[in-house]
Amino acid sequence: MLKTILYIAAGGAIGSVLRYLTTVVVSKFWSNHFPLATFITNFLGCFLIGLFFGLLAKNQLEESNLKWFLVTGFCGGYTTFSAFGLENYNLFQSNNSLLAFGYIAMSIILGLFAVWFGLQFSK
Repeated sequence: MLKTILYIAAGGAIGSVLRYLTTVVVSKFWSNHFPLATFITNFLGCFLIGLFFGLLAKNQLEESNLKWFLVTGFCGGYTTFSAFGLENYNLFQSNNSLLAFGYIAMSIILGLFAVWFGLQFSK
């Protein structure tokens, strides 16, 4: 169990750092009310979790340490659903309801598509 926790922690640390770097890079090119960095992170995270899970299943590695590292650790550390909730709350509080609803709809629809696409791509 300790070994599994270490794999998850290592993947989570890398995912969290990459999440931060995504925000830094996107912020250099985009400054608007729409939280593009979180949107990009959630979309990529959904694609990657689909890709990783598909590749692991294809290679019969669903219960391997690689799953704990990539899926639970890395993707869990990289994706930002809690930030998504807070940002939507802030959009609603600042009377940007239309933008908030658009953000929610695009994140859900494109996120589900990205998971599907990642699974298809892994085949």
